[in-house]
Parts: sequence; C-alpha cells; structure tokens
Amino acid sequence: MKNTRWIALAAVASLGGGLVACSSGPATGDSDEAPDSVTVWVMGDSSANFDELVAPFEKESGIDVETVAVPWDAIDQKFTAAVASGDGPDLLQIGLSKLRTFADSGALLTIDEETIADYPNLAASNFIDGIAGDATAVGGEVKSLPWVSDTRVLFYRTDILSEAGVDGPPATWEELRETAKKLAARGDGQYGYYIPQWDSPLPVAMTWAHGGEIVNENGEIDFDTPEFEKAVDVYTGLYADGSVPTNSDFDQTQGFISGVTPMLVSGPYLAAGVADAAPELDGKWNVAPLPEAEENTSLLAGSNLGIWAKAKNQEGALELADFLADPATQVTWFELDGQLPTTKAALEDEKLTGDPLVAVYSEQLADSRLLPLVPNWDGETGKALLDALNAIVLTGADRESTLETLYSTTAGTPAK
Repeated sequence: MKNTRWIALAAVASLGGGLVACSSGPATGDSDEAPDSVTVWVMGDSSANFDELVAPFEKESGIDVETVAVPWDAIDQKFTAAVASGDGPDLLQIGLSKLRTFADSGALLTIDEETIADYPNLAASNFIDGIAGDATAVGGEVKSLPWVSDTRVLFYRTDILSEAGVDGPPATWEELRETAKKLAARGDGQYGYYIPQWDSPLPVAMTWAHGGEIVNENGEIDFDTPEFEKAVDVYTGLYADGSVPTNSDFDQTQGFISGVTPMLVSGPYLAAGVADAAPELDGKWNVAPLPEAEENTSLLAGSNLGIWAKAKNQEGALELADFLADPATQVTWFELDGQLPTTKAALEDEKLTGDPLVAVYSEQLADSRLLPLVPNWDGETGKALLDALNAIVLTGADRESTLETLYSTTAGTPAK
C-alpha cells in the first residue's frame, strides 16, 4: 500500500491538475492489462484509518488503493483543477453539500442499475430511508453512492450541568439559551454553548425547529420568513447573552473537553474525538436529540462516493465502493473513525445497537433532512447566510439591513 499523501492548499494550487501517481500507478487507457490500482480522494484527516479499513480489500482483490487525503478547505480548488485537466481520481468522497456542484460539472459517472448490477452491496434497498435517492441524485440522475451518514445532536457535559443545578439536557432552544447563560456565569473565560462560525446548517436547523422552510413553493431559496427570524433571535441571542466564544479559531473538541463550552451541536465524529482525547471523561458527557421549538428536525448529512466518469479503473472503483458498502465494512469504519453507517444491516448490528450514543443518533436520523441541493451551497448561499449572521453578532452590523441584503442576495436561487 502506498503511503497516504497529504495535500496542503498551496500544493493543490501549484500542482493545478492534481496529484501525479507514483511508481506503480494505474495503467493508462492504452494498456491491454487491467489497472492494478484505484486512486481514492478521502476528505479530512481520516486517511490513516481508511488505509487500515481497505487493507483486507487490497489483499483479497490484488488492487492497490492509492489514498489521497484532501483537506476539506482544499477540495473545491482541487476538484476544479481536476475537471479542467480531465485527470481525476477513480473514486472520491463527496460531502452532501457539494453533491450538486460536483454533479453539475459533468465529471461524475451516472450510476444506473446496469452499472451496479454486479455489485450487490450497492443496491438502493440496502440503505436507510432518505439516503439512497434524494441524497445521491441530482436532476433525477444518480451521481453518487451512499457511504457514511451523519446527523447533528446535542452534546452536553453531564457533570458540569449537574454542578450548575441542571438535571438534564435542554429540551427546547429557549431552555438551551437559559441553560447556556447560567453556565456562562461560572466565571471569566467560561461559556455555555459553542456556535461554529463556519456551520451554515445550524441556523437552517433552527429554522426547521420553528416550523419553517428556507425553500419556497417555487423551489427557490427564501430566508425571508417569520420562522427564520425566530431562528436568528436564538442565534444572535446566545451571543448577546455572552454565552458563546467569539474567536474564530476556537477548537470545539478541546472546548468541550475542558468544559469551557459544555454544550454544542455536532455529529457523531465528535464522540470519537472526545473518547480518544479524554477517556477520563467517560461517564461525564452524553448526547441528546436537538432541542425543539415546534419540531426538532436535524440535518441529514454525511458523505457519498462518486466515480470519476473518465476513471482509469472504473471497474476497480465500483469493486471498492461495493466493499465499502458491505455492512461488515461499515461497522468497522464506525469503530475506526466514528462515522455512522448508511446501510440498514450495519445500523442493526449489535456492535451499534448496544451503544447508547448510537441509539440517539438513530433516533435523530429518523427526523433529519438534507440541506437544499443548491449550486455551490458552501461558496454562495451558505456563505452568504454565515456572513450575514457573523456580521451581526461579531461586528455589530445592523440586523435589519444585513438580513435584507441576505434575502435579496439569495432570493431565487434554485434549490431542486
């Protein structure tokens, strides 16, 4: 197995066309022999675990998996360069918020029943409701395959809440604001809650909680609703109460471990991070479904797998995707990296059903929704949303005019 190669943002820019395979890379299309390797782009810092995950596949298939670890903040530039050059990976991880952008590029293979006929683990019926279909297709064409699921839940430090006289997790956003304010009163440098300044789904989930939508009846983005205004009240109110840190480089994992921010909304990956970094906190924290107002619908997130339309080893990519969708592999990936499976059989495995945290994740998954599949959510609509809210809470920008600008800037954005 080749060593995982980390790609810094600067390196991505300098390479332009992407990573060049080393020594025994895939065969070219001119070769009569089948390629003996598959290049996979894996997002973030989970590549070492991924290499361990696919080791049995390599041994069984004889295919060498070339893992390319791409930082989340570099993927857009790297993908664009690969589209321009035509030289992409065989298989790549796709965050759901980027699915439409990547699919619209034309770089992804359309995956129909004939394509996956020889790969039984990839059948749509194997996956949990809401994952196959809406979460894999764009414009009625399936452009990706389910891999890992994710939803947001409330993490809270049971020991710190108890010391503050709070018996359990807040059940509503109003209660959360009250509890956060009480916890922030513990002293200087102490807060009650953490809002990631990069987390555009959070205010959307708050809007859903108040019974609202951000997509109108015409299938277009529309933030100009009373329910969104209520979400903004909660969001800005937490800052106004002094309940959240304002520095943009705040580390949510360390903040939770130290107790500086004993409540936050995050995905199951945080549980793995806390357990690994602070085993001494075992029994001193827990998770709960999101607070509600009228509802407590959360985000349906996670990552899919896309196959490059001009992949050098399309068959190998499908074979690897089939391995990754095997329930046993999905359970192993949860154990290695803390990411939730997408297959029904994996979620029903006793290794997961016996975990009380997973019971909460599964409950919340049953009441979760996708972000609208708009073109470039991260770079346009989601960014505009965060820019507006951060301007209000961090720089004191006028709320009314800032929101009016948000409404006009994003109105009419197609969200189908």
